[in-house]
Amino acid sequence: MSNIYHDPSDLNRLKDLSQAAPNEFKAWLALDQIVAKEDGAISRKYRELIALAVAHTTQCVYCIDVHVAAAKRAGASRAEVAEAIFVAAAIRAGGAAAHGGMTMKLYDRE
Repeated sequence: MSNIYHDPSDLNRLKDLSQAAPNEFKAWLALDQIVAKEDGAISRKYRELIALAVAHTTQCVYCIDVHVAAAKRAGASRAEVAEAIFVAAAIRAGGAAAHGGMTMKLYDRE
């Protein structure tokens, strides 16, 4: 039995999405291209590190796959990739702590 989860070949199925919802797909693709922008104030390497960190917070394995390779091509070091992951983890943990404060408030309400 094959594993149906997190198969890199699933990215090939984006064609199915583009055919089923072509206008929405084009809009998403244009938005996704922001990461690959070369002429912005943020360099390509840092765009890819940001994308990689966000991919860890959204837990998109396909985005991790794509953006770790792109970050390497853009010159990101192994240490930079690791730090981006831990920055993402810290921010995600911050969200849990912030919601923890709200939870305590809800717990104490009558």
